[in-house]
Amino acid sequence: MKGVLLNMNFKKVLLPFFAGALALSLAACSGDDKEKDKDQEGATDDQAAIEEMQKKLDKQKIDEDKIVAVVNDEEVSGETYNIVLENLQMQFQQIGQDPTSDEMAEQLKAQTLDTLVSQTLFLQQAKAEKIEVTEEEIDNEFNKLISQFGDEEALEEALKSEGMDKGTLKETIIRENILFDKYQNKVAPAEDISDEDIKAYYDEFTAQSEGEGDIPPLEDLSENIKQILVQNEQQQKLAAHLEDLKKDAKIELKI
Repeated sequence: MKGVLLNMNFKKVLLPFFAGALALSLAACSGDDKEKDKDQEGATDDQAAIEEMQKKLDKQKIDEDKIVAVVNDEEVSGETYNIVLENLQMQFQQIGQDPTSDEMAEQLKAQTLDTLVSQTLFLQQAKAEKIEVTEEEIDNEFNKLISQFGDEEALEEALKSEGMDKGTLKETIIRENILFDKYQNKVAPAEDISDEDIKAYYDEFTAQSEGEGDIPPLEDLSENIKQILVQNEQQQKLAAHLEDLKKDAKIELKI
């Protein structure tokens, strides 16, 4: 129930940054390795359908060296586009949408480009304000990923399967993810959330979930609800800030 609650009425301004996209990709890669260990006597209809879907999804990717956008004279590559695209494709599938339909394919492309432009603008501004990321912070996030895979060797194997190395993971993906988080906390700080706000959200949630089973008491969900309200407030501020950045930005889409 807590997982359901965390996703309720929660619309992200941006997709998870590169580290989030990588985590999804690595998890999928790890899952594939487990499947290979199983004794398979032949492809099932479901497996064939999955493989066919993956082929269609892969067709939406573009050449890694192609420039997809230029934001304030900074070029954004197809490699970065494909990372965000894969993340979006997964999210579409998780909510029951077919990302390979003509309508969804166009929506995917537009949303991927918008996400890339937004990310680039935020990172440019964060770097301009000289927000620092320490090696200790990067190592802490890297060690969290190691723990997800059991050891560093397993992580490096997964990275290799994705055409990536440890240096790129740490110095580009993880560093920029931390940089964005720090920038968000600076420009879109969350105000204190009152007990009354938490209670109001809980009451709305229970009313909407009536008849769907037992709902945990407020004290069990209060911390989850507080996190949701904090995130919602930050994202509203971040969205307004993004619009201001776009007004002054030079943005050119290439695809």
